[in-house]
Amino acid sequence: MTDYFHLNAAPDEIRAISSLGLAHLGDGVFELMVRSWLCLHGKATNKGLHRATVRYVAAPAQAAAAERLLPLLSEEEADVFRRGRNTSPHSVPKAASRSDYQTATAVEALFGWLYLQGRTQRLNELFSVMMEE
Repeated sequence: MTDYFHLNAAPDEIRAISSLGLAHLGDGVFELMVRSWLCLHGKATNKGLHRATVRYVAAPAQAAAAERLLPLLSEEEADVFRRGRNTSPHSVPKAASRSDYQTATAVEALFGWLYLQGRTQRLNELFSVMMEE
């Protein structure tokens, strides 16, 4: 049975996934991390948890936080980030600019890529940098 909480996919399997596929997975990984962070840090009440989560996972917030990540990325991570950013989205939410949305997609693709490799320590390092206030 596959343990979907502790993945370590083969490099060929990961390369076969499109940037949008990585971003789709990374969106869920990032949101779960934000929800955990909010609950553990008492940052919101039950009523405000959804609103607080949305504030952190929205494209403009992810794009702003991504600026802190860029200098920390390895060459391989930066390549995944660039591939994610260069993906052409089919639509852009009203609350985000095209640039912010593409940068958020890049962050999510990176998080999906790291998750598939089981690199949770690196995910935690990057997430901590993103959540610095």
